Amino acid sequence: MNELYTFAVELTLWLLAAFSVIVWALIVIKGVQNFLAARRNRRFTQAFWGAADLNAAAALENHQGSAAQVAQVGFRTLRNADSSSGHDLEHSWDRQDLLERHLRQQIQKERRSLESGLAVLASIGTTAPFVGLFGTVFGIIEALTAITSSSSASIEVVAGPIGHALIATGFGIAVAIPAVLAYNYFLRRLKLVAADLDDFATDFVTLVQKAGFRIKPTAVTTKLPNRNTEAGAATDKSPEVFA
Repeated sequence: MNELYTFAVELTLWLLAAFSVIVWALIVIKGVQNFLAARRNRRFTQAFWGAADLNAAAALENHQGSAAQVAQVGFRTLRNADSSSGHDLEHSWDRQDLLERHLRQQIQKERRSLESGLAVLASIGTTAPFVGLFGTVFGIIEALTAITSSSSASIEVVAGPIGHALIATGFGIAVAIPAVLAYNYFLRRLKLVAADLDDFATDFVTLVQKAGFRIKPTAVTTKLPNRNTEAGAATDKSPEVFA
């Protein structure tokens, strides 16, 4: 029976070790994700507000990050509104409502991307101490069983089981603390990024409203036949004009 209790304590320790690996892996991944997101948003907003006009800002397509994705969705929505002629519910919105709807949906997508993994951190942070206590219970039961079987409560009998119990408790707390701290930090970062995206979307709608919710279409090159041909024959080269 003592072997069963020892196995339960060791299993608890291995489970907590797996939790610890997951926590620190998520901390590294989310840390890199938040660092890249902050740098990309800072670069794009500087380029966006430094553009000469709204059409120049619409040409900023080589940027990444959540703010760039929100802006690209906004510009794409306005271009599609000019080219679409549908009469279904998707196209029943006016330009402002359609723009705000698509911006709001994109902000939610960016929030979900940054929010991924936080539920795991929260779950481990709240359950790890109780998992440690689970091992502690079996450690104490092992100690009591050893006392009963040996009819002695000497330090030699109870030191090992009680030591396992205390290790399980301490290990559970050691796993929970970084998980909770990381969850609170990344949740705070998520709220800040979401607030910045909301502010950017509001400013974007205001700027586009001044332009009548219309964006100039992207220039497309077409070819016209050369009129200076002999006997109506077309030449191999044709001048390019922008439609």
